[in-house]
Amino acid sequence: MTLYGWLMLFSFVGPFALSFDKKVAFYKQWKALFYGIGANAVLFLTWDSWFAINKVWGFNPRYSSSFRLFELPIEEYLFFLVVPYASVFIYACLKAYIAKPWSQKTVQVLNGLAMLVLIAAIVSYNDRLYTIVNASVALILLIFHMFIAKKNYLPYFWMAYWVHLIPFAIINGILTGATTPEPVVWYNAEQIIGWRFVTIPAEDFIYAFTCLLLPITVMEAQLSKK
Repeated sequence: MTLYGWLMLFSFVGPFALSFDKKVAFYKQWKALFYGIGANAVLFLTWDSWFAINKVWGFNPRYSSSFRLFELPIEEYLFFLVVPYASVFIYACLKAYIAKPWSQKTVQVLNGLAMLVLIAAIVSYNDRLYTIVNASVALILLIFHMFIAKKNYLPYFWMAYWVHLIPFAIINGILTGATTPEPVVWYNAEQIIGWRFVTIPAEDFIYAFTCLLLPITVMEAQLSKK
């Protein structure tokens, strides 16, 4: 198995095993969750494939499968099953175990700061393909929640976002070369800002925002139908 494959396996095993915890009972939300994962996969796999074809980024054959479908290795398809599952699991745990989430005032401040950062990124780096597409999609999703949906799960989302950045930084750090001579995923320096947290491009933290909020949005919409 490739390094990328092992990372996906380890990322999945823990959340899956704990999905049957009586208080969280994450397995009961699977049907709704898979709608969210499906929506996430459609967006990001289309985006990923387009970026790979246009050399915005690519995948090192030393650490990933040599088989490619639309320029993406099989592990990248697994990524959009495993990572949203594990990330939303953190969200579900916080909802189950924390009765009082962050206040709406805190959420409003975080929403406002996020909007300022995203707009600044779009205006300042509109010549960087990954930056502008990434920030634009996140901004659209954020505006939807701030001014249209106005859902009460955003306090838990923001809590989950900051908590999930810990495993995110570990996994993404390995993927971007923090522990290997060459990165598993390489980025075209002309298409990103260039700021990095260790080896992780700054844009990936925006990427993580959308990759968590989108499946939560779809999942919660499905659950609300019940």
